[in-house]
Order: sequence, then structure tokens, then C-alpha cells
Amino acid sequence: MATTACWYPTVVVEFTMPPGNPSPKLAITIAPDVHALVLAEAARRGLSVSAWITDAARLALKVRDGLAAVAEWETEHGAFTEAELKTARQRLVSSRRSRRTVRRRRSA
Repeated sequence: MATTACWYPTVVVEFTMPPGNPSPKLAITIAPDVHALVLAEAARRGLSVSAWITDAARLALKVRDGLAAVAEWETEHGAFTEAELKTARQRLVSSRRSRRTVRRRRSA
């Protein structure tokens, strides 16, 4: 049986461990193209890789929970109509615009 070796950089996510509230350490293997993007994005935002990974994981968990809530609602009430989806998209766009304006004001 032949084996193929693949090399992926390992990112060790380290946390400062405050007394009485230790954070777990996690070693992950990540594809090279994703690794480079994570490093660049963390640097762009002025975050450590650990902080960026933590933020990304929190966001992924929120998205998962949101999708589960939508599925549960649709099970009880039926699928959203096209009109409801259009309204939701418009609210998202409006919300994103207002957040960008607030961020620009704060950074100015």
C-alpha cells in the first residue's frame, strides 16, 4: 500500500493563561493557502493569530447557531417567502452600511 506525504504548516494557537482561568492550547494543521491568508488577515487587523482564530471560531459558531435557529423556525412555520428573504437581505445591507459608517467615524 503506497502512502503520500502531504506537508501542511502547523499553527500552535497559544493563549496567555491568567491565574485561575487557564485557556487551553490547541495545535492545528492548516492548508498552506489558508495559513498565508490567516497570517495576513491577523496582521492586517493587528491581532495575534490566536486572537484571529478565536474570533473566526466564534463567528463560525454564531453562524451555525443562526442557521439552526432558522431551520427550526422553518420547521414550525414553513419556509420563508421570497418577500421575507428580500426584506431580510435589505436589512443586512442597511446594517452593514451603518456599521461601516460608525467604524469610519471612530477611526477618523
